Amino acid sequence: MLTAQEALQRLKAGNQRFVEGEVSYKHLSHQERAEMAVDQNPFAIILGCSDSRVPAEMVFDQGLGDLFVIRVAGNVVAPSQVGSVEFAAERYDCSVVVVLGHSHCGAIQATIDTLRNPDTPPSANLMSIVNRVRPSVEILLQTELKDDLCKLSKHAVRSNVFASVNQLRHGSAVLENLIAKGKLIVVGAEYSLETGEVEFFDF
Repeated sequence: MLTAQEALQRLKAGNQRFVEGEVSYKHLSHQERAEMAVDQNPFAIILGCSDSRVPAEMVFDQGLGDLFVIRVAGNVVAPSQVGSVEFAAERYDCSVVVVLGHSHCGAIQATIDTLRNPDTPPSANLMSIVNRVRPSVEILLQTELKDDLCKLSKHAVRSNVFASVNQLRHGSAVLENLIAKGKLIVVGAEYSLETGEVEFFDF
């Protein structure tokens, strides 16, 4: 089992390879796939966005069985996502959870559009995602950022990542216990669609 710092370093090194176009992922043989069918041993949990341009395994240059990936529009935290993180953290002894947001996030834009045009709300199902992103955007709409949609979106992505990190750190007795024992850390990060780089945030 990797320590949290070792796991983060492995993710950072993989992203650097991805950025430089020197990925190391190899295709598995039939035997290797068959052996993996028996069990898995991921070293990190990634809660990322469903955006088709942000596949965590590729972004971090990891192979089959390396990452436990949970993807949902807006990398929001709902009970099913919390349960998935709890499952992986307890079952596979993963020592790090990365909440991975990204630039030009559609869920962030949908939330901004909904708040700016409340008379034309999205579907009830999409609204369930918007409502989870909403607090991260509403607070920014009370600042001068409301007049610059580009800056508003950029800051909202990070604000939403911080909110999801906070929910995972303080919204689950299971995760709180693992964190208190030093067995788990939850960190935020942002993927740049333009450069391919992942920036990890300090809290």
